[in-house]
Amino acid sequence: MPESKSRKKPAKPAREPRQPKAEAGNPRWLVPAMLGLMLVGLAWIVLFYLSGSAQLPIPALGAWNLAVGFAFVIAGFALTTRWK
Repeated sequence: MPESKSRKKPAKPAREPRQPKAEAGNPRWLVPAMLGLMLVGLAWIVLFYLSGSAQLPIPALGAWNLAVGFAFVIAGFALTTRWK
């Protein structure tokens, strides 16, 4: 029985080897901003508890000062996700 002719696939062009991308690292502002937000939040909460009936840092907010302090802390932790 006769054999069929084999089909030759066209040769693929040679690829240049990939060069790894340089690691970008952290922006300069990331770590100071991250730590700063966490410390500001902590100081806000501590000041609220230590002020007692004066309810500092913003008396008009009352117990919502805790939410503001925790918002600062959470924003600082959110920045930790960008840390390389």
